Amino acid sequence: MGTPLEIVKQLYAKLTAGDAGGALALMSDDIEWITMMNYKVDGRGPKKVLDGMLVPAMQEWEPYTLTPHEFICDGNKVVSVGRFKGTNRTTGKYVEADYSHIWEVRDGKIVRHRQFIDTALIEPARHPG
Repeated sequence: MGTPLEIVKQLYAKLTAGDAGGALALMSDDIEWITMMNYKVDGRGPKKVLDGMLVPAMQEWEPYTLTPHEFICDGNKVVSVGRFKGTNRTTGKYVEADYSHIWEVRDGKIVRHRQFIDTALIEPARHPG
């Protein structure tokens, strides 16, 4: 099963490797996914995360990476601090922005994710001009 930190690190590794199925398998059936971007995860569950966040992000950014460089753990909560890097497919603009993610893990599965990212850096890359 692994500790909450190990599970969160596995999620990043699977996303980096392009293993969406492996990443989704680490999520609880009723995961709550909260994002600051224009993506909308409407409801709960891995399929909702896939349809509302992962697929749209892959369609909008090529390539993009999430690279955590610090983890803070407290019981079942893990905070990761890292850097988003990506090129917007429509505008061709490259952007880098720091992020923080707050993860909650129970019984070996991720049950909640909250994203905090500097949208003032990302939004200009999403628009031509």
